[in-house]
Amino acid sequence: MNNRLVAAISAAALLAGCGGSDGGGGAGGSLTPGTSATPTPTASTGCSLLDRQNWAAAQLREWYLFPDTLPATLDPTGYSTVKDYVDALTATARSQRKDRYFTYVTSIAEENAFYDSGASAGFGVRLSYDTAANRVFVAEAFENAPALAAGIDRGTEILAIGTSSAALRTVADLMAMGGASAVTDALGPSTAGTTRVLRIADRAGTREVTVSKTDYSLSPISSRYGVQTLTDGGQQIGYLNLRTFISTADPALRTAFANFRAAGITQVIIDLRYNGGGLVNTAELMGDLLGGNRSTSDVFSYTAFRPEKASNNKTRFFSPQSQSIAPTRIAFIGTGGTASASELLINAFTPYLHTSAALIGSNTYGKPVGQIALDKSACDDRLRVIAFATQNAARQGDYYDGLATRVEASCRASDDTTYPLGDPREASTRAALDFLAGRTCTPIASTDATAQSARSTGRRELLTPERPTTAQREVPGLF
Repeated sequence: MNNRLVAAISAAALLAGCGGSDGGGGAGGSLTPGTSATPTPTASTGCSLLDRQNWAAAQLREWYLFPDTLPATLDPTGYSTVKDYVDALTATARSQRKDRYFTYVTSIAEENAFYDSGASAGFGVRLSYDTAANRVFVAEAFENAPALAAGIDRGTEILAIGTSSAALRTVADLMAMGGASAVTDALGPSTAGTTRVLRIADRAGTREVTVSKTDYSLSPISSRYGVQTLTDGGQQIGYLNLRTFISTADPALRTAFANFRAAGITQVIIDLRYNGGGLVNTAELMGDLLGGNRSTSDVFSYTAFRPEKASNNKTRFFSPQSQSIAPTRIAFIGTGGTASASELLINAFTPYLHTSAALIGSNTYGKPVGQIALDKSACDDRLRVIAFATQNAARQGDYYDGLATRVEASCRASDDTTYPLGDPREASTRAALDFLAGRTCTPIASTDATAQSARSTGRRELLTPERPTTAQREVPGLF
């Protein structure tokens, strides 16, 4: 990659995360725009702070979806980082809930590593915290990562954190001192070699374990529970849990749906409860795999840039694959950690399946917009700019407060970490099975849609640093 602007019109529904104090979720990646224009490179004058700030401001003024919200002028010299300056430029749109830290600066190298292979450094767990009791739990543990190897898995409670046994501080004390951010700080930076002693409690009892963060590649679909065939009332149900939309998910998705197709499965549970988004191309593939009964003239989504950039607009049609199934009913499991490309997928099926497609769990995050990637390669700066909005075939897309009031069917359920994901005894999985079977459920109330905090999973929220890495934007709660 050379030192030019790259806007691979990564119409990345990088519907990417929010970052910042909002900790929102994201999606990323590239939407191949076909005939859309490539942005004209701009001169790069260097990598001083002022150079980088001026470059970022110029890209926003050219591409930002909400140009009327940008200040006419804003002196960059009062800001100590490019991030702070970008946050200040987008403050008005943020106050209108249009851009909740979705526009941000990140590292090109770090982002490419994640989207290409799921590479990141950490313990390999997803953490949530109980907002009422100030407790921290493991919502998910990833294969080939240090936490699972140390016996830490879904449902484990973290009681205390320290750099040594003698320096342990209880989670309750940390929360009392500084809230959730104190816990994220105690867990240390996302760099390989960071070691922490954790006091944990699970079904095996209470004990201390020492775990070091290492470099690992996240499997987008778990080898333990990511793809299952469940039986309910004599009916075979396909279950698929997708952690994030990255390119390495593609072959696994094709294999999963080929197996569903061979088994004659027409009812599926798509578990996106923690999926903060990712590559639009992967979301489109998943739509195609669920679209065996869609024609190539059926619209999957519309992508719309601001008027002067309309040459980049795109209509994406379904393209059924040899592995595609023709679902009669789909239960999408979601939470406040479900964002971006995940919401794009759910929204795409509402005009076709109507009440035969439901949102199960709780309201989603609310991110009907996406970013393009603009690179200042010499400085390893990638500016993710909110530049387009997405809509489904019915031109519905204004779901800034989540999908709960936009889907035609929903069932409220909690995220029960006492059972594995995909276990029929787990509350959201059980509710999904009930919906597919036509049994009654309690809809997600409209008040849930407007009052729910970001990342809420029942009474719990996914733990998110104030300044998340790329992996943490796309995999909410990742540590």
